[in-house]
Amino acid sequence: MTSIAGDIGTPAGILRLANAFCDAKALLTAVELGLFTTLRSHPASQDEIRRSLGLHGRGLSDWLDLLVGLGLLERDGDRYRNAAGAGKYLVRGEKAYIGGFLDRSNRNLYPAWGKLGEALRTGKPQSGSDFLAMIDDPKTLGQFADMMDALTRVLGPQLIAAYDGWAGYRSVLDVGGCRGYLVSQIVQAHPNLTGQVFDLPQLSPLFGELAAESGLTDKLAFHPGDFFVDPMPSADIVIIGHALHDWHPEQRKFLVHKAFDSVNPGGVLLVYDRMLDDDPRQVENLVISLDMLLVTDGGSEYTVTELREHAESAGFDSVEDRPLSDYDTLVVCQKPVGVSR
Repeated sequence: MTSIAGDIGTPAGILRLANAFCDAKALLTAVELGLFTTLRSHPASQDEIRRSLGLHGRGLSDWLDLLVGLGLLERDGDRYRNAAGAGKYLVRGEKAYIGGFLDRSNRNLYPAWGKLGEALRTGKPQSGSDFLAMIDDPKTLGQFADMMDALTRVLGPQLIAAYDGWAGYRSVLDVGGCRGYLVSQIVQAHPNLTGQVFDLPQLSPLFGELAAESGLTDKLAFHPGDFFVDPMPSADIVIIGHALHDWHPEQRKFLVHKAFDSVNPGGVLLVYDRMLDDDPRQVENLVISLDMLLVTDGGSEYTVTELREHAESAGFDSVEDRPLSDYDTLVVCQKPVGVSR
């Protein structure tokens, strides 16, 4: 049997897999220290990197050469430069930057995975962070929004391409849509739509900033609220993305039923997540499901079958699933035209 670490039918392959966290931490630390941003404009020598990042120097050459070996840097003589992927996706300020998610992995997920055994023994989260406390702190809230933007920066265009019904509707609502990066992408791609976000009130200022920066203040609206307590706004298209996996199955069912009421007659509910199937080789999505064990009270990834049951019991009369990305699945739930509930 092989894995990303190599042939795990051999001692060397098993040991390589056991130490894969070292590769991850080398990358996460490079993002944390701003290495790729430092190398944005030109190559630099080891000493220039040391001085720019304020490092001691011991271990520096090994760390840089490891990043070369991982394909993140390139070396020409004694000078290092970003490889193509790192230059495109890991330079802060660049349009395609995804480092916000890696920052979250470094701060939150990496320490939590060190306590996986405790999580499996107790069933309790191990991240040590409280979401409500986090969003009341402006700095950590900004980091959270950066992480969400990193995800939707990649998935947004894929969602726009995967669903072909945008032109038939007038409004779209993103439930738990953070500061509105996803709906801004959708509205820019389909000007026939107005966009809404329903999320906790602490995110309203960040939403306002993004709407202004994107020139969409007249096309986007923010609705503050708790989706377990407050009514959801109505829209032709309602989106729940990377949110249902935060909750246990009964809560997921509740939210799908609540979303049914939010969808206008004849409209659709779009749900996307790292959904599971019966193939144990689905490693990436199983890892994300274990992330939910480590950072939530009852969340996990779930199957399309579970979501279909929730949608059909809510009243959706057509439920179709399709691949969204390498790992995500999109489920399209159609609400009947004559149903007003």
